[in-house]
Amino acid sequence: MPSPASPNLANNDARSPRQEKTSQEKTGQEKTGQEKTGKDPYRETAAELSMPRMVRDRPFAWLLLATGAIAWLASGALVLEKLQVLIDPNHITACDLNPWVSCGSVMKTPQSSVFGFPNMFIGIVAFAVIITTAMAIFAGAKFARWYWIGLQTGVTLGFIFIVWLWSQALYAIHILCPFCMVVWACMIPLFVFVTIRNVVHGVIPAPAGLAKLLGESGWIITALLYVGVIASIFFAFINVFIGTSGY
Repeated sequence: MPSPASPNLANNDARSPRQEKTSQEKTGQEKTGQEKTGKDPYRETAAELSMPRMVRDRPFAWLLLATGAIAWLASGALVLEKLQVLIDPNHITACDLNPWVSCGSVMKTPQSSVFGFPNMFIGIVAFAVIITTAMAIFAGAKFARWYWIGLQTGVTLGFIFIVWLWSQALYAIHILCPFCMVVWACMIPLFVFVTIRNVVHGVIPAPAGLAKLLGESGWIITALLYVGVIASIFFAFINVFIGTSGY
């Protein structure tokens, strides 16, 4: 014999399809995303908001896009100028300003083609990868740990190469290339924040205290590196700045 609760259960069963439909309409894509991933999207958002701003997906992607695009354009300008120099060795590049600031003079040195081809071709490919990574993050892509390790390796090697080129420009060639300096300026925050992002997200193992410290110090580290570069340029070309170079 049916219990007194039976009518309520029946009514609940009769209403359940409408309730499910209404629930799905309210949640929309969020519910679909939850079903696919098995994770609560709101919980993921809360976890991301607890991280330092510049290692969150969107701010980090904007930094990748800005630095990658600017450096790619500078590399492209260098490629165009290099092609003109190869066609005409007497070509005056757009940034040939004086004996100490001249892209054309730097392009004629061995340091400009370390691997047997112009260095700027490396930038065209490498910074295209950075731009592509940024756009993929904007589209919602989630990369595996091996990808971030690969990106970290590439950015680190690029930063080391840029530091070497910077030292050569200041202390061996004694000539500055404006477009090259734009690439230097982009590589500094790119290297700093890719490294910090990977430390905070656990790609690079580190103590929690160190990860937190780095996460909160990204722009300070970047500013200190900029100050170091500017100071090194000033002291390397101090005779030019104080007017005793004779030019």
